[in-house]
Amino acid sequence: MPPRRLLSASGQASVELVALLPVVALLGALAWQAVVAGQAIWLSGGAARAAARAAALGDDPTVAARAWLPPALSPGARASSASDGAVSVSLAIPSVVGHARLGTIHARARFAPQREAAR
Repeated sequence: MPPRRLLSASGQASVELVALLPVVALLGALAWQAVVAGQAIWLSGGAARAAARAAALGDDPTVAARAWLPPALSPGARASSASDGAVSVSLAIPSVVGHARLGTIHARARFAPQREAAR
């Protein structure tokens, strides 16, 4: 009688799949985190432009930046304006796992202050 194999070929494939599942899940989470960070970088530029427009018109730049951002990113947004019309917006990069902050993005935009036209 020939010796029996301890694991069949399909059993070996199942064991390898189970061993690789945590690695696949980790790679998926890292890829999704990169997408979220890229979106936060992209949105920070738009929020800075909206805040600069608001500051040029005499409105609050922080309110404008928060209104431009999606609800998940708006609570942590901060805007500060300079005398030359430049506005800096800082935005936290959210984590896809847990409630941690991975870093802060700073974007800057400038819009010349608008003067009321003489009539």
